Amino acid sequence: MKTIYFGTGCFWHAQEVYDIMNLGLKTEVGYMGGDEKQFPNPRYKEVCSDETGYVEVIKIEYDEAKVSLLDLLEKFWSIHDLTSINHQGPDIGSQYKSVIFYTDRQQKKESEKGKKEKQKEFSKPIVTEIRKAGTFFRAEDYHQKYYLKHNGSCRLSYS
Repeated sequence: MKTIYFGTGCFWHAQEVYDIMNLGLKTEVGYMGGDEKQFPNPRYKEVCSDETGYVEVIKIEYDEAKVSLLDLLEKFWSIHDLTSINHQGPDIGSQYKSVIFYTDRQQKKESEKGKKEKQKEFSKPIVTEIRKAGTFFRAEDYHQKYYLKHNGSCRLSYS
């Protein structure tokens, strides 16, 4: 099993999209990329303050024999606005940035290649950050599988 983390705006929507793919993925939502010294155990209220540096992310564990990294990345590129800085639909703040947190060199290479290819489709620059994964902080239980608990999540789509 391999792991990759995506920030696409609201993590509720991302988890729903990847779970619906029904490819044996294991998903969780949480926070990554912030100031771990000042905020060693970030909670949703802190992350929403726009002062922690954390991003709402989906953690995806996948089996390469069942789903390719390219398939996961293609879905990533299609489910949010790649040219919007810290803003997705009605959500505004640095926790909603477009970011890929990779865990190995292949993921970094394929992410950079995909971003370069996608840029050909846009007149504005793609703002997606590609960063090495840090510590993943699992979000509170009420955020996990939100779409199942609330008969769907937000319905933003940019594809």
